[in-house]
Amino acid sequence: MATKIRLQRHGSKKRPFYFIVVADARAPRDGKFIQKLGTYNPLTVPATIQLDRQKALEWLNKGAQPTDTVHRILSFKGVLYLKHLLRGVKLGLFDDATAMTKFQAWHVEHEANIERRTADHKKAKQSKRQMPIVRKVEEVKVEEAAPQVEEVATDTATDTAAEA
Repeated sequence: MATKIRLQRHGSKKRPFYFIVVADARAPRDGKFIQKLGTYNPLTVPATIQLDRQKALEWLNKGAQPTDTVHRILSFKGVLYLKHLLRGVKLGLFDDATAMTKFQAWHVEHEANIERRTADHKKAKQSKRQMPIVRKVEEVKVEEAAPQVEEVATDTATDTAAEA
């Protein structure tokens, strides 16, 4: 049986909320599934993702294929990186403790980046609120308008002279 790790849509119209599930590839999108791995809410900033890493890793090792969006979610949460490290352990490139220290270092750095992005977003949103709503309309300068009037006057003078 071919299995996929994919999103199952819930929520009302224009308010999506997804479950991350393992399902038979032939089952409909919102139909029967084998196991629920987590949730994904794209409406929050940043998007809220709750995922059971161990279950997702087990299903990936069993051969379940993630869809494109779920692949990005698994990559963002570090499941694919952990799978990569564990493959290195299997091949004998390094031991299990080294793999876990590498993953922990990546996880700490990743969480710091998320916090920085969230703070930047809040700061930008706050500064956008503080901008004045009423904006002054730029006044046309009198000096710029005056040469245009003189040019029109000289053009009409040359036209009348040419007619006579």
